[in-house]
Amino acid sequence: MKKIRVAIAGVGNCASSLVQGLEYYKGRNEGAFAGLMHARIGDWGPSDIKVVAAFDIDRRKVGKQLEEAIFAKPNCTKVFQSALPVSGVVVQMGPVLDGVAPHMADYPDDESFRPCDEDPVDVVQVLRETEAEVLVCYMPVGSEKAVRHYAQACLEAGVALVNCVPVFIASDDEWAKKFRDAGLPIVGDDIKSQVGATIVHRTLTRLFGDRGVRLDRTYQLNTGGNTDFLNMKALERLKSKKISKTESVQSQLDERLASGNIHIGPSDYVPWQDDNKVAFIRMEGRGFGDVPLELELRLSVQDSPNSAGVVIDAIRCAKLGLERNIGGPLEAASAYYMKSPPIQMRDSLAYERTDTFIQGIDARVDTNIEVTQTTAGE
Repeated sequence: MKKIRVAIAGVGNCASSLVQGLEYYKGRNEGAFAGLMHARIGDWGPSDIKVVAAFDIDRRKVGKQLEEAIFAKPNCTKVFQSALPVSGVVVQMGPVLDGVAPHMADYPDDESFRPCDEDPVDVVQVLRETEAEVLVCYMPVGSEKAVRHYAQACLEAGVALVNCVPVFIASDDEWAKKFRDAGLPIVGDDIKSQVGATIVHRTLTRLFGDRGVRLDRTYQLNTGGNTDFLNMKALERLKSKKISKTESVQSQLDERLASGNIHIGPSDYVPWQDDNKVAFIRMEGRGFGDVPLELELRLSVQDSPNSAGVVIDAIRCAKLGLERNIGGPLEAASAYYMKSPPIQMRDSLAYERTDTFIQGIDARVDTNIEVTQTTAGE
């Protein structure tokens, strides 16, 4: 069975969990898989994914073998698969552009990015030479120029894109058209964790509505100690992230909350938490007779492994899109796996539609189903 050839842009904690996971699930009994939503998609299990190229900008990772670079600082995610085979993949210097926030220089080496002084490689050339089929974008939040650089490289090299960050590509009409015209699938934007703050918040929001409870106000506050949380201390980099997370929850409401009644976004950086993310969710509503109802929840997860299984699914869906000559956003897969897809759906519907797509029954969203069209930046 020919493997899916994947390139990774950004060898941080999420990439570390992904690479560890590809080895962890190798040779395991598919019937006993824990942590994956689909043991197989099409002809591919998780071990049928092969990383053939990797890009980063940190001097402790550039020039290193991938299996070494994923454990280099400032990475701090949980190590659940320390024994890795020799990959033959050397991490190459990507373009810095806006990928490093200036305030990173004010923090210790072990916590922050330290850019390499090498010239960036030609990403398009590397993608072509390695015969990459899918690129997974793991750029830091706020890296608008860097994400678009990799998206353009995909278009020029003929590579599908899984956009795990809240820079709007799949949900932007212009970019979606570019991928559609190029005949290249894209799954995006902004990865949902397996059981993370956003999917839990969405589910509870929909539960309130389905059970007749009027939601009046809600917040979600998150803390963590990885580079993602440190990066987001620069508030100017948070605009797209707050839009992505807020709209993801708003999309599950029958009537939108006023902006003053919903607050969703990172709260603070706590270095000693490392890759442990703690989310605090509060919801205030009214039930029968307008009697008040309040819910408070605390969720603690290892942030990066929490999304790796979702990415493994998204990669395989992107490959299916390539096999079926589908260009542009994969609407059902994007709605199921991403916070800011081109079309928002209830998660139960997105699940059903994604399975329908995987089975090859129909790759399109049924226009008679009630969905919410999203526009980047709204």
